[in-house]
Amino acid sequence: MEVSPLAHSTLEALVSRIRPLLAAASAVAVALSLAACASDTTPSGDASESPYVTEGKITIATGEPAYYPYVIDDAPESGEGFEAAVAYAVAEQLGFAAEDVVWVRSTFEQAIAPGPKDFDLNIQQFSITEDRKANVDFSTPYYSATQALVTITGSKADGVTTIAGLKDLMIGAMVGTTSADTVEQVIAPTAGVQIYNNNEDVKNALEAGLIDAMALDLPTAFYTTGVEIENSTIIGELPAAGISDEWGFVLSKGSPLTEKVSAAIEALRDSGKLQEITDEWLGANAGVLKLQ
Repeated sequence: MEVSPLAHSTLEALVSRIRPLLAAASAVAVALSLAACASDTTPSGDASESPYVTEGKITIATGEPAYYPYVIDDAPESGEGFEAAVAYAVAEQLGFAAEDVVWVRSTFEQAIAPGPKDFDLNIQQFSITEDRKANVDFSTPYYSATQALVTITGSKADGVTTIAGLKDLMIGAMVGTTSADTVEQVIAPTAGVQIYNNNEDVKNALEAGLIDAMALDLPTAFYTTGVEIENSTIIGELPAAGISDEWGFVLSKGSPLTEKVSAAIEALRDSGKLQEITDEWLGANAGVLKLQ
């Protein structure tokens, strides 16, 4: 088909106008493509993001209240007490000065529940168990505890020297603890383990005569009989019976700090510092009857 001169002239004019627009559009497309490529090569996370709850600080949680001999006068910031001293020693190993340690509080159950945490580490006599590992991380152990029974002088449990002699007694323990598990496995009381929400409730039950004995880790048993409950005594130390009671720091599941905290504990162990802290605050446990 023959194109008229007028039509040809008009077509050229249109092309001359469209050509710059096409060039501009092409440049924009190239720019967007390059930006997309750059985005694809950028890490998904912010490389500068701190693994700590607060940048430049280490946030450590403990119970409320926190008990002697683990924390003195419920004041972990003093660094006084076994776990307070361990916490500050670990913080120092991680490069934090004492003034950069921030303390918060949590219940035992809150700490080992799944989900995000408002702390970097939590220390309050957490026994390392496989069930708990499903929800949280644990550091390498900083202490290995044994369990003991405490009673009131003159009670039915006072003077019992064998595990068989404890079987028909009422024995109480805090829910979810290695103390409760050990009593169930080692003694298997006829009436079952009497479970309470916390150790304060167990102590109150013992003093009220609702139970004949209570189970505690041995350091807490020493403090309970020496300071908290008048006319109380340690019956004896229970065998572990395959139930490990190694204590570790709790961290959120998959925390990038878990390996670092474990390495800090190992460094304290290798240097002898961890043993020094243990000896200072927990002392020797000699002289306690080993129940069989």
